[in-house]
Amino acid sequence: MTTGRFVSGRRQTPVSDARAAGEGFVHTKTFEILSRAGFVARALVWGIIGLLAFKLAVGWGGTITNQQGALHTVAKQPGGHFLLTLVAIGLGGYALWRFARAALGHGPEGADSGFERLAAAASGVGYAILCALAVDILLGGDGSSTTPKSATAGVLGWPAGTWIVGIAGALMIGAGCYYAYRGITQRFLRDSKVEEMGPRIRAWITLIGTIGLAARAVVFVLVGVFLIKAAVDYNPQKAVGLDGALAKLVDANYGPWLLGLVAAGLISFALYSLSDARYRRI
Repeated sequence: MTTGRFVSGRRQTPVSDARAAGEGFVHTKTFEILSRAGFVARALVWGIIGLLAFKLAVGWGGTITNQQGALHTVAKQPGGHFLLTLVAIGLGGYALWRFARAALGHGPEGADSGFERLAAAASGVGYAILCALAVDILLGGDGSSTTPKSATAGVLGWPAGTWIVGIAGALMIGAGCYYAYRGITQRFLRDSKVEEMGPRIRAWITLIGTIGLAARAVVFVLVGVFLIKAAVDYNPQKAVGLDGALAKLVDANYGPWLLGLVAAGLISFALYSLSDARYRRI
């Protein structure tokens, strides 16, 4: 017994119908607006993290924080509730865009590899969680989530938990290397509407994109390294998140200089994200 129907000589199934509906939605103006709002929200989150870390590095106060801390910083500003609402919508839009890329497997710039689709899915999950945390803050919660140490402690207790944590660390290092590769080779420009950029704008976006992706690579590699150390030593206290990775830079030789360089790179990534809001192929 067969299922589905024939349209224009081709068998239509529930899966193909869903894919066609998804293809139709990603070409709507609503999807584009939500996706571009997502890049603005991403820029704000990473910009706050980078700016606060840079202020700490140069002795102007500041602090080391992570994505959740950035959301709390937004909420504390004048009109913070309204601004955080916009950020939550943007984060949801960005997650939606990443899930769409993972499901459909391609965008206007060409076919995505299996790795790129997997990375898109992982990114979508991460930003969906951030969106949920922003909504939690708006509803009066503390916007907290499981810490890397507590999450790692829980996983280490599973069967093959050390392997799972170690693999997670290796994946983080792999993601960092991928960001470094995209930055060094400037492959990120393939995702942008370079034909709409003037020479100066293209040179500027190339610069901030390269520096920004390099900074993200450093952070991801550090997180991955300490996850592997936690697995090898069976010690969840060695696991760190974004803020923990930045704190490790402070504790190193020439710590303020290292933190300042990475923080400046994260600010560059935020500026690059803003350029994506305008020039990214959706």
